[in-house]
Amino acid sequence: MSNNQLGLLEPRQRQTKNLPFERYFLNREDESIDYYMEAMKWSQNAVIDHFATSNKTYSGISYEECTELFSKTFNEVLPESQSSLELLFKNIGDTILKHSIVVSNPTCLAHLHCPPLSAALAAEVMISGTNQSMDSWDQSASATVLEEKMVNWLSKLFFKTKESDGVFTSGGTQSNFMGLLLARDRYLKRRLNWDSQKQGLPLEARKLRILCSKDAHFTVRQSAFLLGLGEQAVIPIETDANHRICVESLDRCLSEINEQGLLPFALVATAGTTDFGSIDPIIELAERTNRYQMWLHVDAAYGGALILSEQHKHKLRGIDLADSITVDFHKLFYQPISCGAFLVKEQSSFDFIKLNADYLNPEDDEELGIPNLVTKSIQTTRRFDALKLFISFHALGRKVFAEMIDYTIELAQKTADLLDEDSDFEKLNEPELNAVVFRYCPQGTEKSNDKEWLNKLNTIIRTKLLENGSAVLARTRVNESVYLKLTLLNPRTTVEDVRSIVRQIKALELEMQR
Repeated sequence: MSNNQLGLLEPRQRQTKNLPFERYFLNREDESIDYYMEAMKWSQNAVIDHFATSNKTYSGISYEECTELFSKTFNEVLPESQSSLELLFKNIGDTILKHSIVVSNPTCLAHLHCPPLSAALAAEVMISGTNQSMDSWDQSASATVLEEKMVNWLSKLFFKTKESDGVFTSGGTQSNFMGLLLARDRYLKRRLNWDSQKQGLPLEARKLRILCSKDAHFTVRQSAFLLGLGEQAVIPIETDANHRICVESLDRCLSEINEQGLLPFALVATAGTTDFGSIDPIIELAERTNRYQMWLHVDAAYGGALILSEQHKHKLRGIDLADSITVDFHKLFYQPISCGAFLVKEQSSFDFIKLNADYLNPEDDEELGIPNLVTKSIQTTRRFDALKLFISFHALGRKVFAEMIDYTIELAQKTADLLDEDSDFEKLNEPELNAVVFRYCPQGTEKSNDKEWLNKLNTIIRTKLLENGSAVLARTRVNESVYLKLTLLNPRTTVEDVRSIVRQIKALELEMQR
């Protein structure tokens, strides 16, 4: 029976122009395409006029001023009638984009918040325009093929084994959680013959312990309580002078844990701590996890990009010994938020989170060889983020990625040397990646050794730099003292930019003395 006999028309014969909503959705009709192109035009203009061309890192307006401005421009969240696209995006530019943190500015150096590649921004248009959902084949098709290719390449890059696998995630928080989730459930299955997916947690769960550096990311503790183990399950290990996990302290802790009858099931190694960029001794930690039959998870959200650098990839030596790895692409891979991956040495590890739903990923799909990626993720609906990384790889090539990474690490060392040359600054770390922690301690004043005064001074300096839009620096605390941090991710930042920040810090302190 033909389509016409069924009362259906071929797609090219569809009469849709009379539908009142046609123009609002991208489709083959001229009116729809015109509306889409107009929206993209005004959106791009707003980004360029109010964000990309800004010479400041921030406009400097306060939270209260920003709130008042928004309320004045948009007195309703959902107006009764529609706005023109030109006016709407102009107002968004004036109220939102103009007062956003300009992450692409060379002096925006606070967090692990990278300037995104233009090629990746263009890829985002394709990702949002096609709106693929990566949970099932019939929602993503070719997108599933590309993610599988990307995951296969990434897992081989880090693990060098055929059994490895992975999945794209929203970032380090989700990836770290997945690593500890699989670690917990594998331990319970192998050591206690307990299926937590069906039975929940056993009584012995209160004895489960996770070990990590005291400088590990806070999501290790967060994962512990989300997994029903409580923060008390996390045992922070002391660090050495380079802010890496102290192996001697780890050995003492493991010995004490065993004597207490506790059950250490996972050890988290950090390849790039948030504050210092320190990389734990992965090979030595892998020896301990083998000895104690623990899961080794490497949080390489920050430092994973070193794998692309011939000059620095040796710092990740032993990462292939991990059971699972976190790597973020919205850091040193220069991707727009969000974009990360979770990788496992053994594909079968994903069995611990696998679940079939008849409407989504029925078991008979597997028999037919149909891939539904939801079986590897704790997310159901998931963006096609693999595309922007793939496009970026091809647009730049490995050599350029490596050069950018190498440049920022060299810049961090030059910055550390610059601070060492000035007695008014106290530098706290030798950069292993591209983070430099320091504070301003002006010499020759009565208060140069006053901790409370120095804390207040450095806090004010950071705030003033943000308010005048000249720089965005991070603030952290170490041993109850306030320190500033330069996170030198941006390959457009120069030593002269750093020198300018140093001069401004000194000028601000002199101004406050008047």
